[in-house]
Amino acid sequence: MAKVLTIEYSELVARDIARTLIASGLTVDVAHTGREGLAKVMGGSYDVVTLDRSLPDLDGLTIIATMRGVGMETPVLVMSAMSQVDQRIQGLRAGADDYLPKPFSWEEMSARVEVLLRRRSPAWKAETMLRQGPLELDLVRRKATCRERELDLLPTEWRVLEFMVRHAGKILTRTMILEAVWGCHFDPGTNVIDVHIGRLRKKIDISGERSMIRTVRGSGYLIS
Repeated sequence: MAKVLTIEYSELVARDIARTLIASGLTVDVAHTGREGLAKVMGGSYDVVTLDRSLPDLDGLTIIATMRGVGMETPVLVMSAMSQVDQRIQGLRAGADDYLPKPFSWEEMSARVEVLLRRRSPAWKAETMLRQGPLELDLVRRKATCRERELDLLPTEWRVLEFMVRHAGKILTRTMILEAVWGCHFDPGTNVIDVHIGRLRKKIDISGERSMIRTVRGSGYLIS
């Protein structure tokens, strides 16, 4: 599993970046300051680094320069509100592999990380199809089918289902689903998970048959 380091000052943005990348099957570490990020990138083994330029203690480009100065070739995606053409050129010339202006779409950010992963390891391929029993998720077209019947899913229902299928056979707590799909923006005591699971069951299950999504009492949910 590919490993990403996200160096981002805003806890809210960092949480959303991590949520998006984790939902895509990646492992994510987070740092909120330049010095913390630099220490992690120097001491860890990462496949991609995503980097905010406007850090409270270090210019993000200083981190890139330090990495390149010691021979580290780890791909770096800069994501910054400093989005003028000359600022983007400055970032690329400093050693960044890509530069994404803020604000951006989470889907585009995830796609750009996948591109950098392919460049680093040509053998690495992003999953384009997930399968669990009769359930199939086409990640490119965002199309879900079950027993050859297309499911009409709302965006959040899709993200819940994708996360569950990626972790099929494992018990997923409500907190795990909240963190992966909503970035913990909701009180863990809310019933939003139960509501979405109920909707998914209505769209996936066949009357008279056992539900593909099981409730594990006191723990969470399991898809099998």
